[in-house]
This record gives sequence, structure tokens and C-alpha cells, in this order.
Amino acid sequence: MQGYIHKVQYYETDRMGITHHSNYVRWMEEARVYFLEKVGLPYDKLEADGIISPVTAVDCRYKATSTFADNIAIAISVSMLKGAKLGFDYTMTNQNGQLVCQAHSEHSFIGADGHFVALKKVYPEFYDKVQDMIDK
Repeated sequence: MQGYIHKVQYYETDRMGITHHSNYVRWMEEARVYFLEKVGLPYDKLEADGIISPVTAVDCRYKATSTFADNIAIAISVSMLKGAKLGFDYTMTNQNGQLVCQAHSEHSFIGADGHFVALKKVYPEFYDKVQDMIDK
């Protein structure tokens, strides 16, 4: 799957002209929404089905700075899939191929009744497709 590209915006930088660290988490969400759409389970479908997917963990390791107008390629892969829990790994590189950030996030899936949603049971095609990605 083609990775997600984010162009650093001026408002994402601080007084030193460096991208503020909090923006990387936002970019992770952009890449995750893109990924889920590409594998057939877009966020708007989840929400229409009454399911929310809160973030339960985030870890970012900043390796280099990025600045205004940099193009950040975000490669995303599934690191874990269990019941109602999904984990992603992210590798962010700039237009020169330099590693900018390595990150990880974890998410759960909760139905309108407040209970966890078993992805394998509710979305078996999605589950199988994502499981195949992990097994490779």
C-alpha cells in the first residue's frame, strides 16, 4: 500500500521554525485514517455503525527535525490485532529519506453500549485482511 504523505504547514512550526512535537501525533491519525480507508474500514463507517476507536497508547521517538514545507512520508504497518485492540507502527521520513520519527499507537473499539467490539466477529473481512498483513 502506498504510504501517506503530509506536507508540513507553517502553523505546525514553532518560533525556531521546527515542527512542534505534538503535530506528529496528528499526522499519525491522518495516516491511520488513510490506512483504514484503503483496507476497507473507513472511520465514517465505524461511526455510522456506532463504534468509536479511542487511542489507548502513543509512543513517539523523534529522530530528526522537520520544517515548513517538508514532505513527510508516513509508512504505517499493523503491529498487533487482538479482539478489540489494534496497534500500528509508523515510520516518518522526509523528502530526502531521512528518518524523522518512529512511533506506535494502540486503539480499542467500543460499541454504543460501551462494550468492546470484537473486530473478527463484527468485521471479519477487515480482520482477515489485516491479520494477513501481520503474518507476512
